[in-house]
Amino acid sequence: MAREHVILFAGPMGAGKTTAIASLSEIPVVRTEAHNTDTGRNAKATTTVALDYGEITLADGDKVRLYGLPGQERFDFMWRILEPRAIGMVLLIDNVGADPLADLDHYLDAFARFRDRGAVVIGVTRTDLARQPSIDDYYARLRSRALFLPVLEVDTRDPAQAGVLLSALIVSIEARSDAAGASA
Repeated sequence: MAREHVILFAGPMGAGKTTAIASLSEIPVVRTEAHNTDTGRNAKATTTVALDYGEITLADGDKVRLYGLPGQERFDFMWRILEPRAIGMVLLIDNVGADPLADLDHYLDAFARFRDRGAVVIGVTRTDLARQPSIDDYYARLRSRALFLPVLEVDTRDPAQAGVLLSALIVSIEARSDAAGASA
């Protein structure tokens, strides 16, 4: 029987969450966009205020529900509503942001449940516009926190690249699940 899974897409405003879900979804994406009133932080015209929603079906028939979380702190109540249902998280970090490594720390701490289970994959966006911090810098930050999570450069407009993030997350979750089962 086919199962259903929920995966969250988190990260700061403008990191590419809505775009990633649109690249992956087999259905028209449900969006809750509103006019961006925080243009000091990000100049994009609209921002997600509740969630983005899409779906994909895996080869085995399992359905994956993709939820994009709002990136602004004032909408973080949505994080807590959607988090309990999820098996993992794609964390997107905008490399052009004011302090991408601080954004990484913030979201890893905000979603400690996923972080501590290794149910996170990190996608770094817009590296074509800002080469620093480098992917090595992200890995160094993770090592300083004793974390070993996948970090990938990604253009979320490309369905293949967005799919690699999703695949990496699923493989990571399955590997940790298998390891936990073997040690039980």
